[in-house]
Amino acid sequence: MTFWEHLDELRKVIFRPIIVLIVLMCLLFTAKTFIFNNIVFGPVDNNFILYRGINYILALLHQPPLPDYKLHIINIDLPAQFFIHVSTTFYVSLLIAMPYLFYELWTFVRPALYPKEKHVVEKAFGFAGLLFYTGVLVGYFLVFPLTLRFLGTYQVSADVINTISLRSYINMFVSMILIMGIVFEFPILAAILSKIGIINKQMLKKYRKHAFVILLIVSAGITPSGDPFTLFAVDLPLYALYEISIAMCKSKKEDEEDTDPDNGKNVEIVENKRVK
Repeated sequence: MTFWEHLDELRKVIFRPIIVLIVLMCLLFTAKTFIFNNIVFGPVDNNFILYRGINYILALLHQPPLPDYKLHIINIDLPAQFFIHVSTTFYVSLLIAMPYLFYELWTFVRPALYPKEKHVVEKAFGFAGLLFYTGVLVGYFLVFPLTLRFLGTYQVSADVINTISLRSYINMFVSMILIMGIVFEFPILAAILSKIGIINKQMLKKYRKHAFVILLIVSAGITPSGDPFTLFAVDLPLYALYEISIAMCKSKKEDEEDTDPDNGKNVEIVENKRVK
């Protein structure tokens, strides 16, 4: 294909996802009540699935349930509610359309790859997508509700009442969920660094204890709560990612075999001798 033919294909790859996004936004824009009341503001409700699950565990341990809490969300900017409606609809549409966007990108890149490369990239795209959506779910059902419950009820004085602005809530909601989706891509990054020889399986195993402590500190930063349950509830998924990264990395021996230029020649010589 010529340069202009490639450019025309790229135009189609960009144009089709934009159309899909616009259609999704139009559909979801009309579902304002469901998206905001049931999804965006779901963690504000005391009946949110995470709180019910924690109360169930506390009941089994014969402990008192979580105290009820109520957050007061207000709007102090006249056009904010409309623009937040539009922007939130865009983010939700983008999240839903993500697999299709990756598929369009894949159809553009695929013709330039060899069969073996196609197989590797397909697996990488699929696994990266799975990890991203897992991170989004962990962020929505675990990290954000715990952080919201702590920060929303924390008071320096009983005389200071927490009244949260709509913009502040939405910004925290979107950023925290997207951050968790990106954090869950760590195993893919580890596999790439292992491929180019920067890290290996033995190295990650050696610093496993150090990683656990570092991830514990990161978890404390993500959810600044004083109770150990919240801390470990966030730390365990992150540590699970570290173990997945170890499984995806090459060992030191495999890395040396890949970087040894004479290794393949020696194997060929041995095989030729056997044939003779």
